[in-house]
Amino acid sequence: MKFYSWNVNGIRAVVKKGTFQAFIKEHKPDILCLQETKAERGQAEVDLAGYHEYWNSAVKKGYSGTAIFSKREPLDVINGFPKDFAKKFSFADELKRDANEEGRVITAEFDKFFVVTVYTPNAKDDLSRLPLRHKHWDPAFLAYCKQLEKKKPVLFSGDLNVAHTELDLANPKPNRGKKGFTEEEREGFQNFLDAGFVDTFRMFTEGNGHYSWWSNFSNARSRNVGWRIDYWLVSEKLRKQVKKAEIHADVMGSDHCPVSVSVAID
Repeated sequence: MKFYSWNVNGIRAVVKKGTFQAFIKEHKPDILCLQETKAERGQAEVDLAGYHEYWNSAVKKGYSGTAIFSKREPLDVINGFPKDFAKKFSFADELKRDANEEGRVITAEFDKFFVVTVYTPNAKDDLSRLPLRHKHWDPAFLAYCKQLEKKKPVLFSGDLNVAHTELDLANPKPNRGKKGFTEEEREGFQNFLDAGFVDTFRMFTEGNGHYSWWSNFSNARSRNVGWRIDYWLVSEKLRKQVKKAEIHADVMGSDHCPVSVSVAID
């Protein structure tokens, strides 16, 4: 099965440009996870024959949001964190904005695995949302994935808004301590690996120069001055079934590009 993840930075924009349709036609994902849809179902004319659509939109219009498109119909779909689970954590930031109301997580359950996609809160330039991420969001998302894993293996994807190591961004030294490359955010990612989840791209590719997001300024994309902040991680039980993991930097339409993983799974 081919699993893809893409922060589209506005589904209506990529559909209007035609880049979304062209991407689907060429890559034919079995399951596609989207982040930053910035829309509710029906606002974008997305009509993909053969796919089941599931959307989790933010309470705030035109903001955040996730979606899953799947050729295979899931057994169940969960928007956000389950209520009983969410009660254990606080998702409000310094402005009392509740990150759990921003459409940031959607889960699809299948016979032998879960697929989860996440749009992790950005720490912001002034790092005002860093405490939310470090103390609440990242621990909650990890705990949620581990809870799912007790039932069956998990594949999770999304814009995690962090470059894990210095190899995951073009300019690590000047960005150290800034949003996306703070010790706290990097620790949050490392905790996923320490808990047994596998960064699939690093199973196949070493070194730097492999990025999934580029600033819109200074021709960063054409110069490949970017960050790897979009990921597919899988449960350790699935490691041997992972056959390929790729970054599709040639797919345009967003400031992010799609990332994918191919898994031998029924």
